[in-house]
Amino acid sequence: MLNKENQRELAYIVKIDAIEPIEGSDNCEAAVVGGWRIMVRKETFKAGDYAVYFEIDSKVPETKEYEFLAKKHYKIKTQKYTFGGKGNFISQGLLMHFNDFQKDGGMPSWLANFNTQCAMAAAAGGEIELPYFLTEALGVTYSVADDNKRKSSTDKYTKMKARHQKLFRKNKLVQWLWNRNWGKKVLFFFLGTKKDKRGWPDWVRKTDEERVQNLPQLFPGDETQWLVTEKIDGSSTTFTLHKRAFKKYDFFICSRNVCFDTPEKAEKCYYDSNIYLEMAAKYNIEEALHKLLDMKPEANFVTLQGETYGDGVQKRTYGLTNGQHDFAAFNLIYGTDINNQHRLDSYSMKALLSEYNIPTVPILEGNYKLPATCDELLKYADGVSQLDNEIREGIVLRTYDGVNSFKAVSNEFLIKFKE
Repeated sequence: MLNKENQRELAYIVKIDAIEPIEGSDNCEAAVVGGWRIMVRKETFKAGDYAVYFEIDSKVPETKEYEFLAKKHYKIKTQKYTFGGKGNFISQGLLMHFNDFQKDGGMPSWLANFNTQCAMAAAAGGEIELPYFLTEALGVTYSVADDNKRKSSTDKYTKMKARHQKLFRKNKLVQWLWNRNWGKKVLFFFLGTKKDKRGWPDWVRKTDEERVQNLPQLFPGDETQWLVTEKIDGSSTTFTLHKRAFKKYDFFICSRNVCFDTPEKAEKCYYDSNIYLEMAAKYNIEEALHKLLDMKPEANFVTLQGETYGDGVQKRTYGLTNGQHDFAAFNLIYGTDINNQHRLDSYSMKALLSEYNIPTVPILEGNYKLPATCDELLKYADGVSQLDNEIREGIVLRTYDGVNSFKAVSNEFLIKFKE
């Protein structure tokens, strides 16, 4: 789930919407949270209960509370259960009861704070606003270590941990301190003094889309006409050209979180080679953005965002081998500042970029109306890629005015490539 800063949260408190039976299982049932269905033991929860939810792609700390996940290396993934051929259930995420965090009789500070806020909301005649984010408080990270380098937010504690991975992996005292809010502050006092000088263009919004499972209000009844594009499994890439005074321009090349605005940074790309600079050169991006910006004299900048994919980028290589990479654009944005910008619809973007031979993500369908349920949309997300006729990662849905968008990731893709 995305927070207000458009950064993904991996753990948070939720209220369970419903409990449903699971075909073929005598001991388990499904807890429904928004569009997520999570397998839990029978009679652990009931509808209306609060619980801690961990999203797929999460990794929890290797501590006592999570010992039951040791065989899974403390990772939370999409799981498919057939119960000996009696059923077919896909469970996504993990739900834990508050009691699971109080086995020694003590109450963690985050739970005490949550209970206090619940009481205050009740006294005012309402309920606490959910979700109640716990990613940082519980020390939850991405399950793939590489993703913590590429996708993690700019949180200072997360950066500190990434810089001292060996220490955090082997030192029990450091691990103990990390799992406490006050302990993080102590560690930062000693280890967090290195200043991170990585810049980011302040007019550019970082790329990420909300998952459809976190948007239950769309079902049923949404009458919006959506434009559907293919979601490509690669590395988020941003190019932006900003107009300054006296006909001067700044051109930036960025990954998801890092702007390669100096030669030193360009040399420190996460991958073996700088695939982002490679795509900028392959498609003459800077020259194209100059021409595109000239078409909109009222704009201060133009931003092109897309996915770089291929050999060595993700497990899904789309048939590209021997160091081959390619790029597909999904956003073309004009604006004056961070609060005043417009994203073109996919058809208009494709028409413009085709003049400069810049590829775009495949458009699957226009004027699409959502089905009655989230499950039906997730089935639509399954399918084959237009890039190589193999399994696709999923779909992205956008409104024609470019304001709203979200993604639906294929469950079959997650089972095959995210284990």
